[in-house]
Amino acid sequence: MPDDDILTIAKELVEVTRLVDADDFGATLDRFVARIVRTIPGCDAATITVRSTESVETVVGGADLGFDPLSPGPVIEAVTFTEPRRLDDANTDQRWPAFSTQLINGGFHGCLALPLATHGEEHAVLTLFSRKAGQFDDLAYDVVLLLTLNAGVAFDNATLYHDSQQLVGQLQAALRTRSLVGRAQGLLMRHFEYDSEQAFDTLRRASQNSNTKLRDLAELIVNAHDDGRFDQEVDKLALFAANSG
Repeated sequence: MPDDDILTIAKELVEVTRLVDADDFGATLDRFVARIVRTIPGCDAATITVRSTESVETVVGGADLGFDPLSPGPVIEAVTFTEPRRLDDANTDQRWPAFSTQLINGGFHGCLALPLATHGEEHAVLTLFSRKAGQFDDLAYDVVLLLTLNAGVAFDNATLYHDSQQLVGQLQAALRTRSLVGRAQGLLMRHFEYDSEQAFDTLRRASQNSNTKLRDLAELIVNAHDDGRFDQEVDKLALFAANSG
């Protein structure tokens, strides 16, 4: 892979870090995954999967695959054991037969699951998918090196390298925030019979009018539901959302 391509991916990683505080994490992660697909030779799709103490979730890219990447196979093993997994050819590899069948039915024949070096309860994995077999042999080392934040030598810019050191913690926070906001949206959709856009707009307006960060407001709603205080908190949220000033 050309050095310029590696540097371009590194810049995308830094952009993820810089935009988290603006609650633009969803669009930023989507753009990063799209950059991976455009840049890595042989990569036709990519996902980010997160395992927390409560669940495993594909937070970016899963809807576009045409199959469930969380069926028992390399992605689940990579996010569970924080070890890379590679499936070169789904037609011949017998380790995960059910997963391989789904992969082929989705139009893919190979994948590479790369753990991100998180330092908390959550584990994250970037998975690359290819429609052709045997595409990732020559790329595994470089990509793992970059995405586990040990590729400082590839970053000519010292500031870029410094910013990249903050990525893992910021990525972890961003993924947790996205999960919280999604759960809060779902609760509002059920309570008010909103669609997804209406639920998010209510959260956004309440966040602005109450001077509360979106992720903090989402966490408050989710915790209130878990603690049996949902009706009280959702009434407050509706007032804040309706308040124009």
